[in-house]
Amino acid sequence: MVITILAFIIVFGILVFVHEFGHFIVAKKSGIMVREFSIGMGPKIIYYRHNETTYTIRILPLGGYVRMAGIADDDSQELSPGTPVTLKLNDKNEVVQINTSKKQHVLDGLPLEVTDADLQHNLWIEGYQDNSEEVTRYKVNHDALMVEHDGTKVQIAPEDVQFQNAPVLKKMITNAAGIFNNVILAIVAFSLLAFLQGGVASNSNSVQPLNTNSVARDAGIQNGDQIISIDNVKTNNWTELSKAVQNRPNKKVNVKVKRNNKIRQYTFKTSSQKVNGKSIGMIGINNTRDKSFYAKLTYGFRETWNMTKALVSELAYMVSGHFSLNDLGGPVAIFATTSKATSMGIDGVVYFIAFLSINLAIMNLIPIPALDGGKILLNIIEAIRGKPTSENVETIVTLIGFAFLVILMLLVTVNDIQRYFLH
Repeated sequence: MVITILAFIIVFGILVFVHEFGHFIVAKKSGIMVREFSIGMGPKIIYYRHNETTYTIRILPLGGYVRMAGIADDDSQELSPGTPVTLKLNDKNEVVQINTSKKQHVLDGLPLEVTDADLQHNLWIEGYQDNSEEVTRYKVNHDALMVEHDGTKVQIAPEDVQFQNAPVLKKMITNAAGIFNNVILAIVAFSLLAFLQGGVASNSNSVQPLNTNSVARDAGIQNGDQIISIDNVKTNNWTELSKAVQNRPNKKVNVKVKRNNKIRQYTFKTSSQKVNGKSIGMIGINNTRDKSFYAKLTYGFRETWNMTKALVSELAYMVSGHFSLNDLGGPVAIFATTSKATSMGIDGVVYFIAFLSINLAIMNLIPIPALDGGKILLNIIEAIRGKPTSENVETIVTLIGFAFLVILMLLVTVNDIQRYFLH
């Protein structure tokens, strides 16, 4: 159980980090301020500031986020009238730090009871100082820090570095960057898996008979033989060969084999196996493994593409009226599956990372508000209209999408608990 929990935290952490790092790095390159990069949710454990970004690790290893300036991020909520703060000033009498936390005390700071503040446009803060009845206004430095209620230091977010004020193309690329990174992670993980396994299954018609339960070996077929036809049906690759065999359960077949540039004929009866209630033909062979560096390197691209097609096909099937909660899985399902993956060793964990990463990419592409796909859709609408969607409309749409996702996640979680732990 301990190993499963550790593997779950590592796998989930890798997926979240890679996804959020995509948003983070593209936002930074686009001139959008990233105020916080967080791994985990809930109360912070540790934090570190570098340049304009605060990096935090939080206590719950179930997610993470990139906090971009201007997105659901209003410093005025921290500075409502009557809020006691402590200011730090520079030699130009500009505010360089606003401390709203009771956890961090500044002995040489300037106490102020806030009456109003503008940390986005004109950059000032005002209030009562030292029990004075007169309001004093201070200019706030563009790069001033805010010490939030939980003690986390973040930089204020003036309008020139806010996400919503960036060009629409940069916003679109920033929103898509997490999805892109998940695709890259899947490619890298599948390629790594190919190297760990010493090669990849070839799609050629060269075969390796199994050591046991192989009617092909019993008939005389050897390692490296090319099966070029079955019952006069050409089998130029493994896909065609598999289909020809599977379509002939418990049948006598004529098999043409090429060995050392010579053609040989074999006749034998196939065996069969039940798969999803249907009998499929078997002759006890595996495809050969391609151990070349090129095959291992390109396996990540091929397998990612194949899995993407399969997932899109499954998603289309669900949307067409065959939806079931059993087709979805939340953190509980991921935890349960992590146990199976860890039992298969490092190969199983690496495959699981690739599988989850491409799943995350596909799901995030769905144009539901609150998902990356929904945000990209709003960017496209903005580009067509030539102006952004009003903030109120975008907020309402996002809240509706978020509520839908929360309800769906609750249903999926309850269903997963019943499937994996209460059955």
